Parts: sequence; C-alpha cells; structure tokens
Amino acid sequence: MLIPGLPTLDALATEVPSAVRDLVAEFWPGGLTVILRAQPSLQWDLGETRGTVALRMPANPVALELLAETGPLAVSSANLSGMPSTKTADSALEMLGESVAVYLDGGVAGTGYEAIGERPGDTSSTIVDATGLTESGGVLRIVRAGVISRERIAAVVGEELLAPAGGEPEASATVDDAPARTGEPADEVVDEAGPAAS
Repeated sequence: MLIPGLPTLDALATEVPSAVRDLVAEFWPGGLTVILRAQPSLQWDLGETRGTVALRMPANPVALELLAETGPLAVSSANLSGMPSTKTADSALEMLGESVAVYLDGGVAGTGYEAIGERPGDTSSTIVDATGLTESGGVLRIVRAGVISRERIAAVVGEELLAPAGGEPEASATVDDAPARTGEPADEVVDEAGPAAS
C-alpha cells in the first residue's frame, strides 16, 4: 500500500517498532516497503495478508501529490502476473490495455535507483517484514532484496536485528509484485515511479 507520510503509517499499523521508525526516517520517501501488523479497522480487501499490511512512501513527486489528495492506495506493480513490471505509462498501456481504467504518467519508473535487486535491471523496492520485532528476541526479515541493500539496512538497525540472509520464509503480506491471479492484470500505481494505473 502506498502512503503519503508517517501519520498514515501510524494510522494503518497496530505498532511501529523503533527500528522501523529508524528505517523509514532513513529510506522514506523511497524504495523500502515495510510489513507490519494491520490495524483491525483496516477493512480493505488486500488479499490473504494474515492481518498484516505492506506500506511504502514513494519518492515520485506525482505519486506523492496523488496520495496527498487520495490518502493511501492499495497497489501492485504494473504488469501481468509473472511478467516484469513496466517502467512507463506507455508500456503499462501496451501490456495492460483497457483492463486498467486510468493511467497516470509520472515519468520513467525507478530512475533514481541503482538496479541492485534480484533480477537484471530490477529497481523494485526492498521488502522488510517487521512483524517479528514485536516478539521477544524478534528480528527483521528481508523478504525481497531490492534497491536498498541488506548492508544499508544493517547500518541503520544493526546486524543483530536482521534475520540471517538466505532461506527466509516468504512475506506474510501481499506485496507489490507478488503473483496475482495467473494471467490477470494487476491494477496499479507504479512505485517509485513513473506510470500509475488503477
């Protein structure tokens, strides 16, 4: 879910641990998605999230302006399931066609990031599951490597708060490029980004 700022983080999550506050202070707006426990009052159908919500404040000025007007938006990447995310409104239109009602062109997506993600040219957000921090001895889990490296996260929160790299279970929240229904388009506001469709 894209959000316009920190007050929305506090409104949508039941608890925001201090390590998460440190991370968002360092990396928001930008390419960090944080999974937290959702407020019970969050009644949006976000898929099977097991009571969690994935939140990110994008750096794109057009997206931030839209979020300032609308409030939080439930989004996914602009692509068909299993396909790479598009990086422009034109390429989103080409891939998704009339299945999306509105395309918002905010320029080329991901231009402010070095492509250090898991796939060549990947400028996806890094996804950190912080739900374990509320337990005694709990840690952060990086569930998707993206534009913010593990080293940069460890520099903010300390290596002791990070789960060991590799072999980490999948995220509990539905996130921006999780597989949707096979072959169906994902309604979208492109992160970091350029195109937005919804």
